Amino acid sequence: MKLAALQMISGPVVKSNLDTASRLINEAATAGAQLVVLPEYFPLIGASNTEHLAAREVIGHGPIQDFLSAMAHQHGLWLVGGSLPLVSNNPEKMRNTCLGFNPQGERVARYDKIHLFGFYTKDEHFEEAATIEAGDQVVTCDTPCGRVGLSICYDLRFAELYRRMGEVNLIVVPAAFTETTGRAHWEILLRARAIENQCYVVAAAQGGLHPNGRMTHGNSMIIDPWGEILARMDKGEGVIMADFDPQRLADIRTRLPALQHRIL
Repeated sequence: MKLAALQMISGPVVKSNLDTASRLINEAATAGAQLVVLPEYFPLIGASNTEHLAAREVIGHGPIQDFLSAMAHQHGLWLVGGSLPLVSNNPEKMRNTCLGFNPQGERVARYDKIHLFGFYTKDEHFEEAATIEAGDQVVTCDTPCGRVGLSICYDLRFAELYRRMGEVNLIVVPAAFTETTGRAHWEILLRARAIENQCYVVAAAQGGLHPNGRMTHGNSMIIDPWGEILARMDKGEGVIMADFDPQRLADIRTRLPALQHRIL
């Protein structure tokens, strides 16, 4: 099964971002991708949180969800829709949500980001909890490559989330890591999650200078269960691809049965 991660530099205009996503999905599908992952906030990175709140959709309805369903069905592939803003229980906040669609265009998974990013320096200030309502459910779904675990960006720092998923063959990580934190920790965290869970990791990132002046780290990657990086893109828009090899997965877990040796 061919895996693909799409890297974008999303801006404040939803239609423009959807057009870019459509072009990249088509590129991946034409190259044979069967499971495609979009980055966090692929439809919108605005100048302020107000724009994200204004773009909130009700689950099951809205142009962004319609787009994801249509793309999955049109290309006959599994599509992990990065993340998009959905309405929350708190009318002043939103959920940062990752949706999964099957090749028939049916929504098969919903994951609301659990861990909310906070980062405070003299030059950068991020406090997602101010506008985002955290999720509380660990989510996996079944695909042709086995069980897939869903996560978003800052979740990557919390190994216990992935342990709660059980035995998964693939972890997806749509992200918009800052350049500062990404340069320091992105690769090592991704490789650690692959190694300790003995599974493939597909990390689709925002990667470049956005119209709002924010710089995201990029470096979308596909990593195998041994921690080897199979594909990588530094900055810019594009597609990376690699094969999901079930035999390699089985061989690694047989030679080093660490998952069976777990005690805690």
